Amino acid sequence: MRRLWLALALWGAVHPMYWFITYMAANGWSLSALIDAWYVNASTTGLVWDLTIAAITLTVWIVAETVRRKNWRGLLAIPAIYCIGVSCGLPFYLYLRDRGR
Repeated sequence: MRRLWLALALWGAVHPMYWFITYMAANGWSLSALIDAWYVNASTTGLVWDLTIAAITLTVWIVAETVRRKNWRGLLAIPAIYCIGVSCGLPFYLYLRDRGR
């Protein structure tokens, strides 16, 4: 499973980033314009809030499990959640959590 988690984390980093870069290349390299596009209608705003709540929930779970299990390297997934996305951060945390057998 460990290799699967890592593969999903890599996919979760590369695939969404492709779309962000594609958008920015077509519409100017403005981060604020990209963020404005996330709130262009009720559907995208709902998706942003869905992912924000998921990111916060995942962060709380990671911190709680890290303290309980003393697996401090799990904290490395938190920057991945907020700098890349939940689609990278969650499988990356599962990769770090799985010690391999």
